[in-house]
Amino acid sequence: MVDLADISSIDRNFATKTSIDMPDVKFYDVEQAPFKVYGVFLEDGQYRRMPQAVASTVNDGVLRLHTNTAGGRVRFCTDSPYVALHADMGFINRLPHCAAAGTGGFDLYVDGRHLKTFVPTATAQEDGIEGIVGLDGVEGMHEILIHFPTYSHVKRVYIGLADGAHVAEPTPYRNEKPVVYYGSSITQGGCASRPGMCYTNILSRQFNCDHINLGFSGSALGEDAMAEYLCGLDMSVFVCDYDHNADVRQLRETHEKLYKAVRAAHPDIPIVIMGRPKYTLSEAELPRVDILTATYEHARANGDNVYLLLGEELMAWCRDEGTVDNTHPNDFGFASMAHAVAGVFEKIYGETAQKP
Repeated sequence: MVDLADISSIDRNFATKTSIDMPDVKFYDVEQAPFKVYGVFLEDGQYRRMPQAVASTVNDGVLRLHTNTAGGRVRFCTDSPYVALHADMGFINRLPHCAAAGTGGFDLYVDGRHLKTFVPTATAQEDGIEGIVGLDGVEGMHEILIHFPTYSHVKRVYIGLADGAHVAEPTPYRNEKPVVYYGSSITQGGCASRPGMCYTNILSRQFNCDHINLGFSGSALGEDAMAEYLCGLDMSVFVCDYDHNADVRQLRETHEKLYKAVRAAHPDIPIVIMGRPKYTLSEAELPRVDILTATYEHARANGDNVYLLLGEELMAWCRDEGTVDNTHPNDFGFASMAHAVAGVFEKIYGETAQKP
């Protein structure tokens, strides 16, 4: 009898490789040079997006989610004919409206081209993820980028390369100081089909810019503790994208206050204010637009370097077809968001976005 719970038993295209059998493979911890890890850091045997001590002062949601590795990346160059990955996971998250490849997978790009998503098995909840992919037999050094999962916990990551292959540092990012995104589950990456399709990661590739993803599903409320942490980060651009989490009262009480705090700490950086990515707003949602617009207009009157992107512009490509549930973007929605934000980044960086 066929086990219908495991579709890979009848369609091999859904099978995931769970063991690596290469006689010449040599594994490297990505914490070792010349590998470069961005967007996350190791603390107490766990990759995190912010220190646990700080997360615990914000709210319970941020404390629970700060170990999700949204925005995490490892980059390096190699002439190995293949790249293998083994990740020790603390927890592989599964959400009913999200693809497991997005919440728990690792996305591999070679010379800017997506080549492979290392995905959890159909039943895996923790332990590990591993896989291997050939680099199409093209000789020479290649730029490798691997995006971390958006909604899972990662303990360690190891890269397997052919023994004797050269390994070198990646091409530096254009910005020593990262772009910092603060926002909701959408910022965190829900519901991208794979990590590379989150709008923050799309923009990172298009503009070769480092970034930190501080999206917290249901938990971005603009509290003073979070504002204080944001003010202490050394950043080049700040993107404020938490409209979807705070209710109208909270948004009114915190939005301009948070903006002013970040602006006081970083007087000259560009700040991008974003509304919820929704093309058609309900009557109840319109007061949110007024709150964000007021923050923007007051900043402009003060001569600030500030931009405003609201839902209709963010979802102009996809209109009302860009979400999975009328809230969280699908890949079409994330591409539309990235296109809109790219228009702002082109003004900030003075150059056109690279084609995806």
